[in-house]
Amino acid sequence: MKKKVVMLSVVMAIMLVLCTMPLACTGVGNKVAVISLSGPIQYGSSGLLFGGIVISPKLVRSQLERAKKDISVKAVVIQVESPGGNVAACQEILNELEQVEKPIVVSFGDMAASGGYFISAKADKIVALPGTLTGSIGVIAEIPNLKGLFDKLGIEMEVFTGGEHKDMYAGVRELTPEEKVIMQDMTDQLYDQFVQVVVEGRGLSESTVRKLATGQLYTGEQAKALGLVDELGGLSKAIDVASSLAGIEKPQVEYYKKETPSLLSTLLEMGVQRLHTVIQVQSLGAEGILLLETLDNPYPQPEYR
Repeated sequence: MKKKVVMLSVVMAIMLVLCTMPLACTGVGNKVAVISLSGPIQYGSSGLLFGGIVISPKLVRSQLERAKKDISVKAVVIQVESPGGNVAACQEILNELEQVEKPIVVSFGDMAASGGYFISAKADKIVALPGTLTGSIGVIAEIPNLKGLFDKLGIEMEVFTGGEHKDMYAGVRELTPEEKVIMQDMTDQLYDQFVQVVVEGRGLSESTVRKLATGQLYTGEQAKALGLVDELGGLSKAIDVASSLAGIEKPQVEYYKKETPSLLSTLLEMGVQRLHTVIQVQSLGAEGILLLETLDNPYPQPEYR
């Protein structure tokens, strides 16, 4: 019986010592997680050639889940280096960021333009360098007309459709006036969605945002004066701002490493047949590559870029 009493006393003493440590007793830490996002924004490697490193919804989701599950993380700093990218991917990433209940501060590097700005607009604070290139608020959608190239290569296309406008994206003819209106209406709608994100995220009036949303780039200094960013500075400044929002005096900074897919996993994702096409296309020259890339992506890819 005495042994049990002694053991219980020891355990209680250990618990008392541990409870002098805030993290052990309260589950509350002082970490600021730093997540680095660099590259074009899209769902994954696309096209016939290797796509390289991209910012994908899957990547962002995995990094944010890690920060959300770690109870010692009190705030998140996201480094954004991107010229923009696919509209849908940008929108999904923004949705993921909105699910995070901890303070989020975005730190702009050399460029955070168009889609790069889109995914950042609703952060609690945005920090940019004076020379950062940002803004470029707008959308672009392209449909190539390859008829001249087909003629040059001696290719004749027989197109069979069910639906009046089904072949408007095929690139084998010029768009009709009605189809140009269809494309412009779609582009205008995506533009309006971008404007509303900036209005909500930055607390600016819609009329103000539309005046800024010309597609042009701004320096970080100009963006601050226009209300598109909050502070000027680098990563250290962003960490300080995040710490202040979270009520942390001496933050412990944790840099999340981004996993780079191996060549093998990339090849497996592409598939053997796709790889065979990549090898074959190398001998076709610029015209052949352009042709196959277009045929590989038969629909326009609206982009915030």
